[in-house]
Amino acid sequence: MGSEVGVKPESKHEYIITPVSIWWACWACIWTAAVVAGVCYLIARRHSPVLRIRGLSLTLAAITLLHLYFISVQCANIWGPLMPGDAEFWIMGTYLPFGIALFHASNSRFLHVAKLQRKYMHRRNSISSDETVRAGTKGGLVGRFRRLDYTSKVLITVGSGIIIQFLLTLTTYLISRKYHGSWGIPGTGVHGTEMEQKTEMGRGWEWFPSVVWQFFWAWIIAPVVLWKARGVHDTQGWRFQTMACAAASLHATPMWLVALYVPAMEPVNVYWLPPQWICLSIILIEIFTIFYPCWQVKRNQTLQQETLETIAMWESHKKNPHHTSARSIHTGSTVVESMMSGWKSTNGSVKTNDSGESILTMSALEHVLERNPGPLQEFSALRDFSGENIAFLTSVAEWKSSLPPAVWKKNKAGRCGGKRVGEKKKKNKGDEDMEEEEDQEEEYDEIVRDDQTMELLHERFNRALRIYAAYVGVGDAEFPINISSQQLKKLEAVFEGPARTLLGDKPELDSSATPFDMTGHHHQKPPPSTASSGTEKGQHAPNAPQLPALQSFIADRAQYWGPIPEGFDETVFDDAEKSIKYLVLTNTWPKFVKARRLSIDHSDHGNLEAGNDVIQMVRNKCHVDATMTC
Repeated sequence: MGSEVGVKPESKHEYIITPVSIWWACWACIWTAAVVAGVCYLIARRHSPVLRIRGLSLTLAAITLLHLYFISVQCANIWGPLMPGDAEFWIMGTYLPFGIALFHASNSRFLHVAKLQRKYMHRRNSISSDETVRAGTKGGLVGRFRRLDYTSKVLITVGSGIIIQFLLTLTTYLISRKYHGSWGIPGTGVHGTEMEQKTEMGRGWEWFPSVVWQFFWAWIIAPVVLWKARGVHDTQGWRFQTMACAAASLHATPMWLVALYVPAMEPVNVYWLPPQWICLSIILIEIFTIFYPCWQVKRNQTLQQETLETIAMWESHKKNPHHTSARSIHTGSTVVESMMSGWKSTNGSVKTNDSGESILTMSALEHVLERNPGPLQEFSALRDFSGENIAFLTSVAEWKSSLPPAVWKKNKAGRCGGKRVGEKKKKNKGDEDMEEEEDQEEEYDEIVRDDQTMELLHERFNRALRIYAAYVGVGDAEFPINISSQQLKKLEAVFEGPARTLLGDKPELDSSATPFDMTGHHHQKPPPSTASSGTEKGQHAPNAPQLPALQSFIADRAQYWGPIPEGFDETVFDDAEKSIKYLVLTNTWPKFVKARRLSIDHSDHGNLEAGNDVIQMVRNKCHVDATMTC
């Protein structure tokens, strides 16, 4: 039997130039080019909802290490006899286990995100204070570890495992005389010619620690992940990716051992080295981790484009309702049908449904958000992993409706009332005493109205502050909504200072939505002289946003009573709201409509009955709108 890289006692100290080795070298170049192209595509589209929820940094780091191991194995077909005896030992003892460890950390995020998103199923769901107090009072290392966020726990666990793996590999290298004859455990050395020594260096118990991570993940962790993921049915393709990667690694370690120690595999090893079985697992992992998400991104872009075309066609139909040519009917039905499947229709179906097309418009989405957002919110949380978007929209809508418009008018008048009164007094400085007394009475009434208005504004500002901390703040929200940097800066200018006053320093760790993408902003804690003390209140806003444990505990019991920033008014969330509505319209809403239509086609009147009622409600509204337009 040969060694790990195919070296045998009769091998010569020279390059192996055969059709087999040339094939594997060409294959390594072609596959590496494809992987690099896929990685570049993912990085360029990293802001897509499909990729943003996954978190690319850790995944790409794992793929890089695994692919380096893949390249070394392919190259071993050519210069295996020329490689130092311990080179492949260190490559397999570092690149492979480190890459598997990082990949396991990235792959396990699926269950973590699915668990966190379940909180958005119900609009009234907050962390109980009892649970928060218990989490904050546990001491010791275990208690401190449990209080850490998911990203910190994963990094600590994986980092500890990597350190242990390195120490184990180093210890194995030091105690075995295969790689150095001057020290080590007696009886572990090798003798004979150079090729005989290299053959023995590529085998033995020293290699077992190198595949511990792979075996542990594939045969212990992966089945647990598969079992826990059985009830999750997402629209992002993440569940399929996780399960496929888990199943793709089951064969690697057993087949590597069989190829290395079973004599009957020796003819196969001439064309397929023992570590190629591990490389096969790496190839499958790269397919499902790189190319499958690329396909998902492309599919999502096609879905968005088809949705926009459908909306444009519906708007055109509203402007010209009597235009019913056969070509427009065919085009309209094709767009709707292909949009619902995510790809262009090729069968030329002419099945049309005007209400079906209109159900994909912004007005239909706003109608559902206003009348019955529950099924859409449940779908976005459990299947689309974007529950924070619907929760943000409903929270903003409730916040806007909680304050009469007259209060905003009083607030605007109160902010400039002093100037008007002062200017009026200056203008009437030489007038009669009666007019001066009237001016003073007007100024006093304005101050009284301002006091009443400010009390109401503080209450509404605290509600808005909770919305910001729960859904917008990069360091505060578990799943920050995806808005532009300009919109984020605008909201930060209004809410960031009060948020830091009420919640303390912003966590330096990133959010759960985009872990390992260290892009969080760090803010200094306001000085004590400018910080306004929070007073405990027995009442707080209904549907309070879900904050991290400690922040939720503070925010539910404290109110901000400092000066309200100048930029705060009823339109403060308008830009972000429009952006998220557009995102929902082009991403979540078509998937929701497709899922409900499929449920209707399959006559599933159980758990999806509420969603079917939503579709029927929107169809009725669209029919009324179309009638009024005509």
